[in-house]
Amino acid sequence: MHVPDGFINAPVSAVAGVGAACAIAVSLRGARRELDEKTAPLAGLVAAFIFAVQMLNFPVAAGTSGHLLGGALAAILVGPYTGVLCVSVVLLMQGILFADGGLTALGVNISDMAITTTVVAYAVFRGLVKVLPRKRRSITVASFVAALVSVPAAALTFTAIYALGGTTDVPISKVLTAMVGVHVLIGIGEAAITALTVGAVIAVRPDLVHGARGLTVPLQLRVGGELIDAPAPQRVPAAARSTRRVRAVFVFAALLLAGFVSFYASASPDGLEKVAHDKGIDVKTKKHASEGSPLAGYSVKDIGNNRVATGLAGMIGVGVTVGVGSGIFWVVRRRKGTAADATPTAIPEKETV
Repeated sequence: MHVPDGFINAPVSAVAGVGAACAIAVSLRGARRELDEKTAPLAGLVAAFIFAVQMLNFPVAAGTSGHLLGGALAAILVGPYTGVLCVSVVLLMQGILFADGGLTALGVNISDMAITTTVVAYAVFRGLVKVLPRKRRSITVASFVAALVSVPAAALTFTAIYALGGTTDVPISKVLTAMVGVHVLIGIGEAAITALTVGAVIAVRPDLVHGARGLTVPLQLRVGGELIDAPAPQRVPAAARSTRRVRAVFVFAALLLAGFVSFYASASPDGLEKVAHDKGIDVKTKKHASEGSPLAGYSVKDIGNNRVATGLAGMIGVGVTVGVGSGIFWVVRRRKGTAADATPTAIPEKETV
């Protein structure tokens, strides 16, 4: 659903850019509360994993494909504020390095793919978690539904932006019907990927899933006809448990998907590209500013073997996304620690005898 340059006029693109910048500023502040010594290193890897999975277009209808948007996955794993930043980092890397999504449309893409999906998905997720049984399976179910809803919500956001600043005269009703229809199907794929990933992490390290925090219920025993809380088992504190294995799995999965599996992704246009071509939205598409990038089109130029060119580009993208994302989240985490250290400690009043 990457919007290229030329779909939306300059004034609306500029307003979307300002709105996206404000949302990122809010997210940076909010991420300080979400990130800790466990999730800060994980957040950069979540961004890289989303980048890798977005390279895997899957068929959804005749001549149409879809790919992960990632807002729901990021929000549930590392929190909604951090989730907005994760997807925004991915979109920035895709626009600059791979000529995917217009640079003047970056604000539109962040508003659509990062902010809308994350906010809608997390709102639906939290609502479901409150009414479902407090079990791990409920987290997976809520993740599926939240991701499913987030994709057509993003399609609605694009339609609204197009209604305000579209550069063609295509009737909004036709755009709305086509966009929502195809993205409901794409949402099913998004939901499956999100649920599988969240379910896999929560099965081994539920303490690393932001959306699962505070959902544990103490074991109760019936003594003398009354229920009392059982003594908590002596376990290694979650904060002291290493996240090295989980991080290694994320790195391995991202490199495998981007470096090897991506070659077999569907070559059909994604939902937005298909709708834009069929309805004539793309007649004023502009040349991408990064079209000359050596990685444009997710392929390393001057490498004759397509499989190698695609795989190498994917692995470079994973590495750059990890580096940029981890750097941002490390700085955010450091600023949180600095602010905490700078907070003055209350001096107790002198005891009067």
